[in-house]
Amino acid sequence: MKNTAQTKKKGVPRPEYPRMQFRREYAWMNLNGTWDFAIDRSGSALERGIVEKKELFDRKIVVPFCPESKLSGVEDVDFMEDVWYRREIVFPSTWAGKRIFLHFGGVDFLSEIWIDGHFAGSHSGGSSPFSVDVTALARSGRKQVLVVHAYDAVRGFMQGAGKQSLRFHSAGCLYTRVTGIWQTVWAEAVHPQGLANCRATPNFDTSEIVLEPRFLSTLPGDLLRVTVRGNGRTVAERDVPAGSGTPISLAIPNARAWSPSDPFLYDLTFEVVRGTERIDRTESYFAMRKVSCEGGRICLNGKPVFLRFVLDQGFYPNGIWTAPSDADLKADVERSLAAGFNGARLHQKVFEDRWHYWADRLGYLTWAEYPSWGFDAAAPEAQRNFFEDWQAVVTALRNHPSVIGWTPFNETTGHNGLEEVANAKPAPARPDGARFRSYQRFVRSVVAMTHALDPSRPVNDASGWTHVESDLWTVHSYRATPEEQKKWLFPKKGNRTVAANIPDAEPQWDGQPVILDEWGGFKYLLPEDRKSSPGWGYNGLNLTKEKDLLDRIGGQTALFAGLKRLAGWCYTQLTDVEQEQNGVYAYDRRPKADPAKFAAVFGVKPKWSAW
Repeated sequence: MKNTAQTKKKGVPRPEYPRMQFRREYAWMNLNGTWDFAIDRSGSALERGIVEKKELFDRKIVVPFCPESKLSGVEDVDFMEDVWYRREIVFPSTWAGKRIFLHFGGVDFLSEIWIDGHFAGSHSGGSSPFSVDVTALARSGRKQVLVVHAYDAVRGFMQGAGKQSLRFHSAGCLYTRVTGIWQTVWAEAVHPQGLANCRATPNFDTSEIVLEPRFLSTLPGDLLRVTVRGNGRTVAERDVPAGSGTPISLAIPNARAWSPSDPFLYDLTFEVVRGTERIDRTESYFAMRKVSCEGGRICLNGKPVFLRFVLDQGFYPNGIWTAPSDADLKADVERSLAAGFNGARLHQKVFEDRWHYWADRLGYLTWAEYPSWGFDAAAPEAQRNFFEDWQAVVTALRNHPSVIGWTPFNETTGHNGLEEVANAKPAPARPDGARFRSYQRFVRSVVAMTHALDPSRPVNDASGWTHVESDLWTVHSYRATPEEQKKWLFPKKGNRTVAANIPDAEPQWDGQPVILDEWGGFKYLLPEDRKSSPGWGYNGLNLTKEKDLLDRIGGQTALFAGLKRLAGWCYTQLTDVEQEQNGVYAYDRRPKADPAKFAAVFGVKPKWSAW
């Protein structure tokens, strides 16, 4: 196979290969960089012929950064429902005869694609990666025109917005919006009988890796050769007939477990072989590890682990949802580990594949979460949009060993969650009626779908607030002192022995691991920021001494480590985000104290925890 990769063009932002668990670095082309761009305020650009008329594109944008961001070169933070992108593209002549795909890491929310004025495909979902097969339209070796339209009606309540503000200004815990393309765009050439994808599930107890490949198409006699390497040495290899959907098991002798203290990854190679010819090669990796809930604990490889998580919202001052570089993705994981956390709840945003790659490499535990705020969870159209996007998210991320749980919803009530987000209205104490029943039915369906897509991980149906059917019992509690926290977490009076955020709307606790997955939020600014930053934190606190911050944190982490029924916690938050100033690090990643001092308080754990 000739190497036709175009991976390191000078000046191309985010030049690295974007999909580390399914790599064909010999046949790809990065399409990031400067594109023509237009904001269609009236929604009439398609009628005016924008697909064919270059003159209707009146500005430039740097992809993959959203137009609201500084790095995009646009910096327009007003609402924009319709945006358009255009660039010229030349697929390499060596790609003739191959299946050619355009890949988009993320486009918020609905997208449509044209090549040379011909419609190529569309996608619904702002958080999931997707691909468009453009083989029929591609003309290898010739200049062609690629046009992308993104429609993002964030105020329509039919799509997840996460922490994007539904008002003009950022306010409270809602921030600058993200419209259109926000992750890498790239093209790939694949043999017509190449591998389309492969699910990899470790069976830790039997020391096997179970693979479920799918092919673009197959011909009789083609073989799939699977090779597993550890530390550069072949530990397993097998040839099987190329066929989609048939599970393949490979025994891994003397299997080495993946854990936070030893994040060992096995290399995995897939080759489609026809006679003596190798027609397709894909590289990946996996880890031998198991996640389970046992005796009120979360267990990794059969050993209980106390979750010392941090809330990570994945915002960047110049890129908003998009990290300026791959090094920034890795550095955020390293910053968290240095501050004493063993993982993160990835909050109201789907993190890109490269971030998860670094979590896999560094032994960092995570819960993956959907940006569920801002959509009407009882509306059928919003539910359909959610199903499509969440299904694609779980499918895209389920091979990552660092992901140990799924959180489809955050602080939903089932009553009218859009009002709480848009207008800061409190949740009703006793939601009822048809809307609430629709919400409950919806949540049960989402949990069932998530379990079907991935039976190997627990599902936290809703982080905090209204549980319906959940493998974990999570609550949110921002209390200023350990005494207040203890009193609230495990009440001694009434029928409940474990706290619930909306008791009248939730089922009884049924022995699930209890996790305080939001607490803290203590506002503390570095001295040089205090005059210019009128932001906020929780509990009305505005700490001015580093020692006071560390003492408040340490008082509660010491309490948590001694509560036998608590399986873990999640501190708010890793970094400040715009006006919300309760991070361990400032928004620009300056530490608010020596990370070793933070590690001394966040690193406190019970004796039963293996890590």
